[in-house]
Amino acid sequence: MTWKYALPALSRWNAGEDEPTWRRITTGRQVYVAQPLREKGPHTVNTMHTVSMCNLTAPQLNCSATVILGSNSRTFFVSQNAVYVWTDTENAWNEQTDEQDLVPAFLYRLPFDGAAPQAVRVMGNPIDQFSFSPNASASRMDVLVSADSGGDEMWRPEVSHGDMALLRLPMSRFGDGSGSVRPEDYQDLPGTGPRGYIDANRFVGDYAFYAVSRYPEGSYSNPTTELVAVPVRGGEPTLFNFEDGVERIEPLGRDALIVGGNDSVDFTTLILGGARPQVGSSFTVPQASQSESRSHAFFYRQDSDDGATGLMGLPIMTQTERQGGGWDSGADMLFLRRDNRALSDFGRLHATPTVPGRVDGCVASCTDWYGNARPIFLRGRVFALMGYDLVEGREGGDRIEEVRRVDYETRGGGKDD
Repeated sequence: MTWKYALPALSRWNAGEDEPTWRRITTGRQVYVAQPLREKGPHTVNTMHTVSMCNLTAPQLNCSATVILGSNSRTFFVSQNAVYVWTDTENAWNEQTDEQDLVPAFLYRLPFDGAAPQAVRVMGNPIDQFSFSPNASASRMDVLVSADSGGDEMWRPEVSHGDMALLRLPMSRFGDGSGSVRPEDYQDLPGTGPRGYIDANRFVGDYAFYAVSRYPEGSYSNPTTELVAVPVRGGEPTLFNFEDGVERIEPLGRDALIVGGNDSVDFTTLILGGARPQVGSSFTVPQASQSESRSHAFFYRQDSDDGATGLMGLPIMTQTERQGGGWDSGADMLFLRRDNRALSDFGRLHATPTVPGRVDGCVASCTDWYGNARPIFLRGRVFALMGYDLVEGREGGDRIEEVRRVDYETRGGGKDD
C-alpha cells in the first residue's frame, strides 16, 4: 500500500455497488510538514491530520482537503478564519540520534481562504481547545500551555500537569516552521507541582483561567483547588481558593462562571472588568452532580447587552432518598436565572425516569443521552435534550414549566405526549 492510498478520499454510494468507489480529494501538493521535520527525516511523523472543506450547497457534494504531518499528540482549534493544529514530537524527535536538544512542538495554521498552511516551532502543549484564544487586536494567538500535556487526545486533558505558562504568540512568527517562539513570548505561571493536575482552563474576556488541584503529601484524597486568573494584557495573576474543586469554566456575558462541587453542584460568578476579578453571586444544588462534562452541555442566553441578566441551563444528576432505604438517581435540566448578576433557581425540566429492566447498551441513552444532553434556546423557545426525551419548557413567572415532550425510546417506537 503506497502513501497515496492513505490520502483523504470521498465516496458516493450508488445502487447496485458492492464496494464504494473512492475519489481522492487531495494530492501530494496539499500535504505539508514543517521544514525542520522534513530535514530530520520521516521517523519524526506518524500521523496525517486533515482539514476538509465541502460545498454543502452543490448539487453533488464536492470536497477538498489539506493534510499536515505530525505526531498523534494533537490539539485542534477552529477560529473564524483558520484551523490551528498543535502537534508535538516527543516520541520521535531524538529517535535514532544521540541528540539531547529540547523536544519541540509545532503549531500549524491552515487558513480557510485556500492559502498554504504555515507553522512555527513552539514548546510545551495546550490542555485542550479551550487553551487557545485569538487576539486579533494584538495580532497574536494567546495559548495556555503546560510542561506535561498530550493535548486533547482521549483522556489526556484529564492528566495534564507540570509548569504552566501563557504564550502570547505574534502572528508574524508563522512561516515554514523554521522560525521559533522566543522566551519573552512566555509568561511563567503557577504550576501544579509533583502532586497536582489541571482541572479546567478557559479564556473569558481579558483573562485566561485555569484550575489546579493538588493532593497533600502522602495522600491521594481531599485535594485543594486553586483557580488562577491571568490578565492577557500582562500583569500578575489573581488566585482564588475553591475548596470543592472546579469542573467547568464558562463565559457569562462579560463575566465568568465557575462550576464545581463535592456531592453538590456549586455555581460561582466572577465579576470581570475591574482592576481584578471579584467573586460575585453563588448558588448550590445539594446531593447532585453534573451529568455531562462536555462543553455543549451548558448554555447561557443573555437577555441584556452586558449579560448581567439572562437564563442558563445545565444537565445534572440528582439523588433522592428512597422510602425504605437507598437512593434513586435521575437526570434533570437545571435552569438558573441571572438578574442583575444575582443567581436564583428557575426550576427544572425532568427526564422520564428509567424504566426498570430496560437496558439498551447505551445505543440511544445512558441516562442523559450519553454526551448529548444540553439546553437549547431557539427563537424564544426553551428545550432540554436528555435521556430519551426532548422536552419543551415555558418561562412562566419565576419557574420554567413543561409544555410537551417527545420520547425517543428505542423500543416501542416512541411516543409523543
